[in-house]
Amino acid sequence: MSHALKDAIRSYFAKKGYADGLYATEIDGLTLMRSTTEILPNPTVYRPSLCVVVQGAKQVLFGDRLFKYAEMQYLVISVALPAFGRVTKASAETPLLAFYLDFDMSILRDVMSALEVPPPKSGEAGFGVFVANLSEPFADCLTRLIRLLESPAAIPVLYPAVMREICFWLLTGPHGGEVCTLALPNSHTQRISRAIHLLREQFSKPIRIEHLAAVAGMSASSFHQHFKMLTAMTPLQYQKQLRLLEARRLLIDSGANVAHAAYRVGYESASQFSREYARMFGRPPKRDATDLRAQPA
Repeated sequence: MSHALKDAIRSYFAKKGYADGLYATEIDGLTLMRSTTEILPNPTVYRPSLCVVVQGAKQVLFGDRLFKYAEMQYLVISVALPAFGRVTKASAETPLLAFYLDFDMSILRDVMSALEVPPPKSGEAGFGVFVANLSEPFADCLTRLIRLLESPAAIPVLYPAVMREICFWLLTGPHGGEVCTLALPNSHTQRISRAIHLLREQFSKPIRIEHLAAVAGMSASSFHQHFKMLTAMTPLQYQKQLRLLEARRLLIDSGANVAHAAYRVGYESASQFSREYARMFGRPPKRDATDLRAQPA
């Protein structure tokens, strides 16, 4: 079945005439990726999603935690997390082929409630990311997901059933208990997710840990502990990465100058912003933006 999944994604790229890049698809929340070269760490914010490498290899750094996954392995992300993704194995002869699928939480909850033997539930939040191998039945299900792209008219009818099956294999797999925390309404994962949502909405404003903890329904000390356990960073580190990622977007997309970008994302000092930007991206903001704008799209 793994060969069938490769054939399905290769066929889709060939029919579309796609070169290297990230491509949104006719299925909302499904993004395909192809690369014939190894790519240096690229910062972004990962949504709660299933990330599958069909061919080649990738690695993602979340805070101080590095995850590697290669051919016929998948990575699950349970909360929105800033991270550095990197393609570590790709060539013109054997390009990286991968895809990302956002979770449908309503379907996940529905499937979990329908299981005769639900996965073991844990009230404690572990780290919100794991890597696992694709089983043959799971690979077969994902093959049908990719092939569904060839029949756009069938997507509204058949996709919900395919997503249900995806949720089933995740919930009954070796990490079912961890996947379960995505759907449980009062798990630590969901409570931290509520605070993360607020943090992302208001990342340019000063934050108070006590306010975030209240949103999560925790004491400040418990919130801080569980936040770091789930994200591998403190709330302030999380906020800083969001600010710098948005500043980079402003510098590249809108041509904002360094001081304007710094103030827009919540920095009071442009010099502090420049230091932290260079520490995160490896280059001062003006040079980084100039170099990136000069690259092909």
